[in-house]
Amino acid sequence: MELHVADHPLIRHKVTVLRDKTTPSPTFRLLVDELVTLLAYEATRQVRVVEHEVETPLTTAIGTKIADPAPIIVPILRAGLGMLDGMTRLIPSAEVGFLGLKRDEETLEAVTYANRLPDDLTGRQVFLIDPMLATGGSLIAAIEYTLERGATDVTCVCLLAAPEGIEKVQQEIGDRGDVKVVVAHVDEKLNEQGYIVPGLGDAGDRLYGIIGD
Repeated sequence: MELHVADHPLIRHKVTVLRDKTTPSPTFRLLVDELVTLLAYEATRQVRVVEHEVETPLTTAIGTKIADPAPIIVPILRAGLGMLDGMTRLIPSAEVGFLGLKRDEETLEAVTYANRLPDDLTGRQVFLIDPMLATGGSLIAAIEYTLERGATDVTCVCLLAAPEGIEKVQQEIGDRGDVKVVVAHVDEKLNEQGYIVPGLGDAGDRLYGIIGD
C-alpha cells in the first residue's frame, strides 16, 4: 500500500475551516466538494490514458483520452456521497458504484448493508471515496470487496486519516494489488471511541445533519 499526503496551502486552509465546529452544513458541503477536487487531481495522476487524434481548426493533433474500460468511482455510504461530485467533475466519463458500510459502535468493525457494483472489476481502476480513515475497518472491507472482484488498481481518497487506521490498512492489505491512499492530512490519533483527533467530528452528520434512530 502506498500513502500520499496532498500537502498544499489551499488544502490545508480548507481542512482548517472544515475542522471548525461552527462551520454550517452548507459551507461544509461546499468545502468538501472543493477539497475533493484538489485531492482528485493528485489521486488521478496514474489514471490510464490512450493516444487520441483530434482535428483542430488548423490541423490534426495527437492527444490523450481516458482509456477503456472507464474508471469506477465508489463512494462509501453515506458520507462518501459528499465527495462524489468533486471526483466526477474531474473524471466525468467514470462510472459510479455504491457500497454501503457502517461501523458497529461496539466492535468498531465494518458491516456491509448495501452494494451496487459490477461482479467483475477486472481491468478497472477503482477510486474508493470516504471522508475519514479512522480505524480502517470500512476502508479495508471496501478494498477487499473490490479485490475479490478482480480489481488490481485501487485508489482510496480520504479527507483525514489516523495513524492507527493507516497502519491497519497496511497490515491487512499489504502488497495485494496496487493500492494507494490519498489524504489531505494525517491527524494525531484515535480516541477511545475510535474517532479521529483532532478530526472534524462525524463527517456524515456535518454533511447531511443528524438522523435519529
